[in-house]
Amino acid sequence: MLDRRFISSFDGWFVVVLLSILSLGVLSIYTVTYAVSSKSHLPIYAKQMIWISLGLIVFFIAASIDYHEIARWSLFLYAGCVILLVMVLLVGRTGMGAQRWLSLGFFDVQPSEWIKLFVILVLARYFSTRTRLQGLSLKELIVPGLWVAVPLLLVLKQPDLGTALVLLFIFTVLVFLIGLRSRTVGFSILISLMAFPFVWEIFWNALKPYQRNRLIAFTNPALDPMGRGYHALQSKIAIGSGGWFGKGLFGGTQSQLNFLPEGHTDFIFAVFAEEWGFVGVFLLLILYFLLIGWGIDVASKAKDLLGVFMAAGIVSVLVFYLAVNIGMTLGVAPVVGIPLPLMSYGGNSILTTMAGLGLLLNIKMRRFMLFY
Repeated sequence: MLDRRFISSFDGWFVVVLLSILSLGVLSIYTVTYAVSSKSHLPIYAKQMIWISLGLIVFFIAASIDYHEIARWSLFLYAGCVILLVMVLLVGRTGMGAQRWLSLGFFDVQPSEWIKLFVILVLARYFSTRTRLQGLSLKELIVPGLWVAVPLLLVLKQPDLGTALVLLFIFTVLVFLIGLRSRTVGFSILISLMAFPFVWEIFWNALKPYQRNRLIAFTNPALDPMGRGYHALQSKIAIGSGGWFGKGLFGGTQSQLNFLPEGHTDFIFAVFAEEWGFVGVFLLLILYFLLIGWGIDVASKAKDLLGVFMAAGIVSVLVFYLAVNIGMTLGVAPVVGIPLPLMSYGGNSILTTMAGLGLLLNIKMRRFMLFY
């Protein structure tokens, strides 16, 4: 239940930052889709507002249930999501060259979005009970490594390269945070060097042709400006044309004339940069840095190791999403289908991000409790 701790821990500036980013996202989606939305029954920006409303409900639920209780159910949540990932490969809906969704009629569930959160929960619970001053041994990495490897292989099969990279990043951040024994570090480096050619061969063969083309185009998009390098080139043109103060709402030529694909999802940052310019992008990044800084503060002041690792995992996902999404729109990272947190259109992305932020608030407001 909600109590006074919830109200006292609900920072006013955090609310302002969160609602500001969400509002800028809805506004950007509206400007780039209003012409298309007028022909549909429900505009895309209106759908995003519905998802945000549902996301706020998920946020309050995630914040109100003690995170220790949530952690106790982490294995069940993880196992259920893995089962859904298997079902996706069997009966999932295919869209844009990938099979990632389970259709429920009125709503498509994307288990690969939720598995990130559940992996954080199971890893945090495991590491919080096995952390040693001398670091983790190689044996202690086997179980959490399998927990990451199973969904990673399943999402690669869809294929979903972005989610696979996120899972690896979560595991790396938590292991780095805990530390490894010196002997484990040596073995890990040796095994990694020996296994790299085989792992790379498996990884490369698992990719779809369009994913390979994206990675190839990343090195030099100008080699195929109308094909493999089209997204990256148009995105950089949009960002550069924004100048200092932008072209204003509905003034972006790249987005309004449909030169920029996926302007309301993966490339919404380019749409925003074209309309708001350098000054607008600078202010947006300040909002994100404030949000991430708040998350880091929650992690550093958490009551126990479980809270520290949960918060660190959630913040790592936000940082990865932000860095890779902006990086791919600037052409300094390959296009891997990573959304911009809280801004890109997508129901599952909004719900999982809001759930993660709710858990962060959950950890913060319980750091002064004496007993669990």
